[in-house]
Amino acid sequence: MTTLKLYNTKSRSKEEFRPIDASNVRMYVCGPTVYDRAHIGNARPVVIFDVLYRLLKIIYGEKSVTYVRNITDIDDKIISRALEENRSVLEITNETIEWFHSDNKFLNILAPTHEPRATEFINEMIIMIKKLINRGNAYVLNDGQVLFSVKSFTDYGSLSNQSLNDMIAGNRVDIDERKKDPLDFVLWKPTKSSSTGWDSPWGFGRPGWHLECSVMSEKTLGLPFDIHGGGMDLIFPHHENEIAQSCGAH
Repeated sequence: MTTLKLYNTKSRSKEEFRPIDASNVRMYVCGPTVYDRAHIGNARPVVIFDVLYRLLKIIYGEKSVTYVRNITDIDDKIISRALEENRSVLEITNETIEWFHSDNKFLNILAPTHEPRATEFINEMIIMIKKLINRGNAYVLNDGQVLFSVKSFTDYGSLSNQSLNDMIAGNRVDIDERKKDPLDFVLWKPTKSSSTGWDSPWGFGRPGWHLECSVMSEKTLGLPFDIHGGGMDLIFPHHENEIAQSCGAH
């Protein structure tokens, strides 16, 4: 069989790819946040992982590869645009998804096996947050905001190869003295009842962006799976936070 080598962000090296199960190769890639038209930079990861998807199917067989690329259809930018244009969030996201699919067709991109939307998995996200709270990885603030405690996960920073101090110094971090640590990140965000959100044990709100991919990858591919991809700009904080959440919950 053809030897395939892939760059592993965590080890900072190319490694021979050895699937967990050669008859069921599974790949998850962080997809678009659908608030507006894509630009050419957004096309880069779509093309790159389309090439990898095609290659995996050649090596392992058409029916042996599952490719999941999510859609983030709940986000502050989406809500802001909906308010500005006096349109519903669903109308904005459906329109933007159509644009995205049209662009992909123009680029001759294959459709992924599954294309889950974040809003389809809110209940599962609430379940994962409950697990993280019960296991001491997350805590609830008085206003109903739920935060992940980075110091509860000893390997935090291992993907981006940074210390906690370096992360604070080199990145914009929201100042909130209620946080146990400046790097603690949002799992559940309280919102006004007039805004887009869902009921939860912590009040009306919506999930944090990082949490969404941890849940969608698990629910569509199972755990563990073979490849998690995305742009280099996602290594920190998005992928770093995904690892912390997923390991904490499982």
